This record gives sequence, structure tokens and C-alpha cells, in this order.
Amino acid sequence: MTSTVQHIATAARRLLDKDGAEAVTMRRVASAVGITPMAIYRHYADRSALLNELADAGFRELATRLTRARASGSIEERLVRMAEIYLDHALENPQLFALMFLERRAGARRFPRDFKKGHSPTANLLEQIVRDGMERGELRADDPWEITFEMGALSHGLVMLYLGGRLSPSPARFRAFYRRSFRRYLRGLRP
Repeated sequence: MTSTVQHIATAARRLLDKDGAEAVTMRRVASAVGITPMAIYRHYADRSALLNELADAGFRELATRLTRARASGSIEERLVRMAEIYLDHALENPQLFALMFLERRAGARRFPRDFKKGHSPTANLLEQIVRDGMERGELRADDPWEITFEMGALSHGLVMLYLGGRLSPSPARFRAFYRRSFRRYLRGLRP
């Protein structure tokens, strides 16, 4: 049996996927679920809490995908594979990507404090590989959290430019450019 909170989350995600975060209002979600707007407040304190739950669900989805793919290969192969998973997730869910990484949210994690405390389910996975690469000597010694955050910035920046229409290649050419860019960055981290 599906609970009311699951119905609310599903309806909110549909609105997000279709029209972006600005479309996720308590009134529109309530209408989609068939409840009163006030009924949502029994489950979510406010719109911000609902948007944070959508973003957190997106991070859980992405962390699950990253966890499955990170186990084997060289450090570079593992990091490139994870970067491609980020790309796949972003291109499959552009509005969710924007909410997760671009929209201002009161509950969004902040660098470096929240990341260094291990509060990011996705960055934690990348940081472990970066740290492992440094310990193995495959990456030069540096601050693993800063490197992890820089890799994310490269990935997110390229995705944002592509989704915003600032890069004109076809999807296949963009993927190839993204992969080359990421590999170039990793080459600069070698000892």
C-alpha cells in the first residue's frame, strides 16, 4: 500500500521533472495527489522541506548508481566511470540535476564543512577513490576533498553549459568531449 507521503513525493517529482522546481508548489502537488494543500503540511513543514526531500532522493538514487560501479579498475578508470554516471543521471533528470546542484536550497550541503564531515552521499564515494589514488601513488598527494569538489565542479559546469544550450555538439559528441575533459583533468593529478 502506498502512503500519502509517497504519493506526495511522486507527484512533486513529476512536477519537477516536467516543469522544474518553480512548478513544485504545495497547491499543485496537493491537486495532483487529490488532497488539500494543508494536508501536505502534516508530512512536510513547508515547500523548502519538500524540495529538500526531492533533492535528497536524487542524491540517494545517484549514490546507489555510483556504489554499484566503483569497485574495480585503476583509479582513473573508476573516476571516469563515476563521472559518466553523474553525466547519465544529469541528462536523464535535468530538472532534478538543477535542483540538486544549482538551485539555492536552505538544506543544501556546503563545502567544505558538510563535505569534510561526510554528509554528502555522492561526494563521499568519490573522495574515497581520490584518497585511495593518493595513497597508492596514482594521484599526487593533495587535499582529497578539494580535488573531489573540483572534479564535481568540472562535471557540473560542463553539464550545466550543455543543458543550457551553450555547447552545440550532438549528445554523442558532448559525451566524448566530457570524457576527454575529465581525463585531461585527471592527467594533471598524476605524480
